[in-house]
Amino acid sequence: MSLEALYQKLRDEITKVVFGQDEVIDLVLAALFSSGHVLLEGPPGTAKTLLARTVAAALRLSYRRVQMTPDLLPIDITGSSIYREDQRSFEFRKGPIFTNFLLADEINRASARTQSALLEAMQELQVTYDGVTHQLPEPFLTFATQNPIEHEGTYPLPLAQLDRFMFKVIVTYPEAVDEEKVLREHHATGGMSDPLKMNVQAVVGPEDLLEARKIIRATHIREEVIGYVRRLLHATRGDDSLAVGASPRSGLMLLMAAKSLARFAGRDFVIPDDIKAAFLPVMRHRVVLSPSAELEGTTSDAVLNYLLESVEVPR
Repeated sequence: MSLEALYQKLRDEITKVVFGQDEVIDLVLAALFSSGHVLLEGPPGTAKTLLARTVAAALRLSYRRVQMTPDLLPIDITGSSIYREDQRSFEFRKGPIFTNFLLADEINRASARTQSALLEAMQELQVTYDGVTHQLPEPFLTFATQNPIEHEGTYPLPLAQLDRFMFKVIVTYPEAVDEEKVLREHHATGGMSDPLKMNVQAVVGPEDLLEARKIIRATHIREEVIGYVRRLLHATRGDDSLAVGASPRSGLMLLMAAKSLARFAGRDFVIPDDIKAAFLPVMRHRVVLSPSAELEGTTSDAVLNYLLESVEVPR
C-alpha cells in the first residue's frame, strides 16, 4: 500500500470522530509518519485528548495514557525497581512510558522534575534507571496536551522540553458548520469518548509506520528549497522581536515535516508550499520573543508570519 493510501485510511478513521480539525489532523499524521512528537495546545473541550485517543485507536500499537498532575513522580512514568524476596534481588518494573504511543494529558500540570523524565525517552528512545539503560519499543511516539489559559497549578515547559516536540499544534474552536456536526453526531453519546465504541478501526500497524518513514526519508528536496529553509532560519535569528531564533535542528524538523506533507499530496519531492505549511507548527515553540516584543503584546506566530512573507521564495 502506498504512503498516500495509508495516510488516507488513517484520516478516514480519525474523521469518523473528530470534525472540523483537518489541518490539525494532517500535522498530527505528518509527525506520526516522520518520527515526531506532538504538543497539542487549545482551550478545554476542543477534542485534543479525543484526537490523540482516536489516532491511537486507528493504530495497531500499544497505547498508554498518563494524566499529568502536580504530585506525579518521575518513577510513576518511567518505572522503578522492586525487591523480589524469592530471588533476593531487585527487578525493574516498567512504567507506562514503555509503550508505542504515550499520551501525556495536561503535561504542564506536572512538575518540572516529572516533565524531565520524558526528555531522555523522547530524544534517545530509552530510559535510564539506577545506571541501567532500558530501550523503548519502536516506534515510540509522545502526544501531549495542554490548556493555554490556565496558569494556577501549572508548570510551563522549558525550552529544552519544548524542543523535543516536532510540532506545537494550536487546536481552535471549529467553524459553525463543523460545530453543528459535532453537536448532531455526538449529543447521543452522553459524553462517551471511547473511539473504539465509535467504530474506529485499527488500520495501520508498526511495520506500516516503519516502512512509511523510509519512504519519507527518501523524499527529494531541491537545493533551492534547502536554501529557502536556511534563509528562514537566519531570518529568525536576525529579527529584533526574537530573543532566541531557530536552531539547525528546527530546520531538520521543518524539512522532515515538509517531506511528510509532500507525500500526503502524492508527490515524491518537496515544494516551498510544504515548507510554508509546516513552518509555524515547527517553529512557534522553538523561538522566544524579546522582552520588548512581549510587552507590546506581539505573538511568536505574528513574527513568524511576517518572516514567512518577507523571505524570498524559490521558484
